[in-house]
Amino acid sequence: MTNTTSSPGLLYLSRSDLIELGGGHSQPYVNAIAEGLATHARGAYVQPLKPYLRWPGADHIADRIIAMPCYLGGEDPIAGLKWIGSRQHNPARFGLERASAVVVLNDAQTNYPIAIMEGGLISGMRTAAITAVATRHLARSGFTDVACIGCGPIARMQMQTLLEQFPSIERLHLFDLSPSAADALSRTFKESFPRVAMLRAPSAEAAVRECDVVVTCTVADAPYLAFDWLKAGAFVSNVSIMDVHKDAYEKADKVVVDDWDQSNREKKIINQLVLEGRFSRERLHAELGEIVIGERPGRERDDEIILLNPMGMALDDLVCARHFYRLAEAQGVGTLLPLFG
Repeated sequence: MTNTTSSPGLLYLSRSDLIELGGGHSQPYVNAIAEGLATHARGAYVQPLKPYLRWPGADHIADRIIAMPCYLGGEDPIAGLKWIGSRQHNPARFGLERASAVVVLNDAQTNYPIAIMEGGLISGMRTAAITAVATRHLARSGFTDVACIGCGPIARMQMQTLLEQFPSIERLHLFDLSPSAADALSRTFKESFPRVAMLRAPSAEAAVRECDVVVTCTVADAPYLAFDWLKAGAFVSNVSIMDVHKDAYEKADKVVVDDWDQSNREKKIINQLVLEGRFSRERLHAELGEIVIGERPGRERDDEIILLNPMGMALDDLVCARHFYRLAEAQGVGTLLPLFG
């Protein structure tokens, strides 16, 4: 992957390029994320804590730009950055997706940039792949019912990935504060997955109480999901981070994160619990990569309640971006941009 030509260039991949390369489906991301989590567990990476850029007047928890750098070692080393912005008002005010991103890849020998690609699709689908990989290890075998709380673009990618990866799913229980959003998500999947019943739940609680797998996909800035809602054997992928009440972290049989240092910051729920003396690294069951490589157990009993808190890592984005960069070079997809003129 070394770019040593005398006239360096950048390979640009748009979202449509990524979809041409298979980026509209889950399997490439699931494969890459499993590889990335194993790399994380083995320590073959460098990943500084990501800074959050905020300014006065952008006051919602989702109003920020995050810089996410990482170096991935191993047989095919790469470095890079995801630069991801978000404004809560984008859908209503501008008709845009809430979040947008680009991923930059750098050659690990020269440190020259070698690729830039649209990052919103990768960001959403890699997050869904984390849920899928975790579900394989942490959910009850043969589960049939999934609760989806929040029904926007992130939910669409999360549910698409689970439906593609787990043929045992029979029912999606959808809840959104906007009933039309739940209906729209239901319509999205009815044709592609006719075997699956799409049920609009009357409340978040009603959806959660029915299901063995729960996925939060909201922009909530305060907890609402109570531990008492969770049935025995439930697995929660707390994608949107702020949704689950503090006592759930204390009462769950196992709490898993993707990366402890990334999770214990920015006054997110785990960070609040640590500051209050109610949770610690020692009380954590595992980082997800430790489970993927078999260093720590996943689900051990059918009745365990397990909570995953996936903050999201630059490593996830880079391992997926590296896959599509390799594929694009092999297939001649994308636009080569001269770096110097």
